[in-house]
Amino acid sequence: MAPGPFCSMMLGDMGADVIKVDAPPTARIIANKTSNDPQNRKIAATNPLNRNKRSIILDLKKEVGIEVLHQICRDADIFIEGFRPGVVNRLGCDYETIKRINPSIIYCSISGYGQTGPYKDLVGHDVNYISIGGALGLIGSEDGRPSIPYNIIADFAAGGMNAAFSIVCALFSRTNTGEGQQIDISMSDGVTYLLSSISGEYFRSGTVPRPGQMTLNGGVPYYNVFECEDGRYISLGCIEPNFWRNLCLTLGLNKFSDSQHDTEKYAEIMQNLKTIFMTKKRDEWWD
Repeated sequence: MAPGPFCSMMLGDMGADVIKVDAPPTARIIANKTSNDPQNRKIAATNPLNRNKRSIILDLKKEVGIEVLHQICRDADIFIEGFRPGVVNRLGCDYETIKRINPSIIYCSISGYGQTGPYKDLVGHDVNYISIGGALGLIGSEDGRPSIPYNIIADFAAGGMNAAFSIVCALFSRTNTGEGQQIDISMSDGVTYLLSSISGEYFRSGTVPRPGQMTLNGGVPYYNVFECEDGRYISLGCIEPNFWRNLCLTLGLNKFSDSQHDTEKYAEIMQNLKTIFMTKKRDEWWD
């Protein structure tokens, strides 16, 4: 629901002429909504994922709908679909069918687990894909309980953005070969791809990343989030030693200037920072 629209939004933002194919109002997720309801129409009109796109409603379960879609594909450069594997075959808009209509087309499929493999038929959403991909286990508190982030990682980054980049690469390849190709975007695979640096560290040293215990996920005082007097939060990102020393000087914590990496003092440093940041409102610290 998000990866394909975000991918095509990115392409539209960069100047592509995007035609969004919508299902009839009685189909799937919108079946229980009134299409002419003013509030629903306002939401659809102001949805950022719909920007820079033209749209057409087609019932792909009817022959006339498929015929119109095929006609559109004759002159298209890119085809993006986000159905579960096998659905496009039943609808008559799978890669082989579209390729016969337009051999040079770039056909991009976006799904949770890819077009092949043992998980391909499983249903899921962002939280499932980041679990399988390994990201959810890195996000959370030190006690090991995961914290579910908004659906940015799998849907938007590993899915939509990865698809847009892959499409651009395929278009570049076509300028050299003259041939189209099929792109298989698996959001769970994309999540693992985003963890390349972390997985590389594991294979190098055997270090298993833990939530709330690593340098970049809340395990150190100099890269953390602190509550302020008004209940809002401020983030610190003082990885560089000179930034850490400047922070200690500004907050009157000079005794910790040389203790940035002294894990035995982390509890004391954290408590001092928590106490200090609670003395002012967030915007006062920012100013």
